[in-house]
Amino acid sequence: MGITRRQLLWAGAGAGAAGALAACSSGKSGSADAAPSGTGSQQARPGGTLKIGALGKASAVTRDPHGTQANESDYLILSLIFDTLAAPGASTNTAPRLAASWKPSDDLRTWRFTLADGATFHDGTPVTAEDVVWSLKRLRNTPSGKSRLPGIQPENITAEDARTVVLVSDYPNAELPLLTRLTTFVLKKDTKDDAIAGAPGTGPFKLDWYRDGNARLVRNDNWYGGKALLDAVEVRLFESPQAMANALLAGQIDVASNVGAVAARTAEARKDVQIVRRPNDMAMPIVMRTADGPFADPRVREALKLAVDRDAMVKQVLSGYGTVGNDILGTGDPALAKDIPQRTRDLAKAKQLLADAGFDTAKTYDLVTTEDIAGLAESATLFATQAREAGVKINVVKQDSKIFWDATWLKAPLYTTYWGTNDSVVFFASKTMLSDAGQNESGWNEPSFDEAYRQAMGTVDATERGKLLHRLQEIEFAGSGYLLWGMADGIDLAGAAVRDLPRLPGYGRVQLEKTWLAR
Repeated sequence: MGITRRQLLWAGAGAGAAGALAACSSGKSGSADAAPSGTGSQQARPGGTLKIGALGKASAVTRDPHGTQANESDYLILSLIFDTLAAPGASTNTAPRLAASWKPSDDLRTWRFTLADGATFHDGTPVTAEDVVWSLKRLRNTPSGKSRLPGIQPENITAEDARTVVLVSDYPNAELPLLTRLTTFVLKKDTKDDAIAGAPGTGPFKLDWYRDGNARLVRNDNWYGGKALLDAVEVRLFESPQAMANALLAGQIDVASNVGAVAARTAEARKDVQIVRRPNDMAMPIVMRTADGPFADPRVREALKLAVDRDAMVKQVLSGYGTVGNDILGTGDPALAKDIPQRTRDLAKAKQLLADAGFDTAKTYDLVTTEDIAGLAESATLFATQAREAGVKINVVKQDSKIFWDATWLKAPLYTTYWGTNDSVVFFASKTMLSDAGQNESGWNEPSFDEAYRQAMGTVDATERGKLLHRLQEIEFAGSGYLLWGMADGIDLAGAAVRDLPRLPGYGRVQLEKTWLAR
C-alpha cells in the first residue's frame, strides 16, 4: 500500500497559499515546533533510554524507507533514522526539516528547496542535492510514487547546485511543499537495494541494532538540528493494542504509541499513566466504489451515508475519544467548510433513495476490513448492523493486512480504510479523489472536482482560493465515495517519567528529539 493511513504527514492547508509561501523566508532547520506535553517548572534533562511500543505484524516488517510500510513500528524506526525535507509544525502548516527553506516561481510551478546547513549522513558524509534528487526519484518510481509526489514527473526533479533541489509541477501548485512531508526520506545517491537495511540516514537517531521489527536507536550527536535529549530509543513491536497497553501498565515500556480508545479508558484510573490525546488524528472512513459495481449510483452512496448513526459510532467504537464526521476528509483543517449542514441519520430517506436507484436489497454485500488499528473492524461490524435497518444486508469480512493492501485496497466495492492525519482538505483531494490520483480509493472521476482543485492550486489570492476550496468540499460532500462517520483521537499512553511527547499528528508525532525522561 506504500504508506499506512496513520503514517501520513500533517498537511494542514488552513493558511492557504500564504501558509505555504510563508515558509519561503524561514531560515530554521531541524525539528519542527512541536506542541509538547507540559513539564511544569521541570528542566529538561538529557540522557536515558525511551522504550516505546508500536503496532505491527512480524510477517510484514520492512527496512526500506520508500517501500510498503504496513507497520507503525517500521515507520517509527525509519522516521527517527531518516529525515524528510519538511515536517509539520504547531505554528506553521509546513516547517523546515532537511530543507531549510523553499521558494516558488511566480507561476507556482517551479519550487527551489535549499538544504539545511551542516546536514550530514550518519557516517559523516555531507548531504547533497544529488542525494535528495536520487532519493525523490527512487520514491517517485515506487508503485505508489505517483500518489506520493502527484504532478511531479521524475525528469522534473533536478539539482541546481550542491544545496538546491528543484521540483517542477505539471500544474501550478501553491501547496507543493506539503508533498515533501510524505515519506521523502533521503538516502545516499546510488544506494543498492540490498544495502538499504543498513544505509546511513540523516535523522536525530542512528541504528544500533534491529531484530524482527524491534530496534535500538542511539542519538546522532552530529545531527544538524541539534542533539536529541535521549541517549537512545528502543522500539518494540506489538501485534495488538491490548498487549502493548498491558506492557505499559506493567512497566515494561515507557510509551504505548497509538494504542486506541479502549486502552485509554482502561488507564484512566491509573495516576501513574499519562494519556496523550491528539484530536482529529485518525480518519476511518468506509469507502464505496464509485466507478462501477453496486455503489456506483450516487443515490445508493447517499443512502448509506444517511443510514449510519454517527453519534453511536463515536460513542461505541471510539469510547467517546473522537468526533462526528460529515463525509468530508480533512476535518482538522481551518479551511473546512463550516456551513455545509451536518448529515444525520434518516432511514426513511435512505430507503427511498435505494428504491429509486433500484438497489437489490435481496443480496448481501461484503464489507472488507482489517484489524490494523484499534476500532477499525469494530466500526465495520457496527455499521453493518445499522445499515440493515435501512434494508441493506452487509457481511463483514476481516482480512489479513497484507492480503488487504495487496488485493482489496483500491479494488473492492466496499471496504474500510484509515488515514493517520486528517488536517488538510487539499491533501486528501490530491491523494485520494482526483480522477488521476494514484490512491483514488473509490475510483471517483468527477470533472468539476478536478477543475476546482486545479483552480485552487493556481490561485494565490486567499479570498478567491477559499471560495474554490469551499466548492471543492461541496462537491465531495454531495457525491464522493467516502462515508466519514467520525474521527478518532490519536492516543498514546506514557509512564509518569516521560516528558514532552510530541502532540502533532502524522509525521510530527514520531519526532522524539525533544522528548526526555524525568528520572
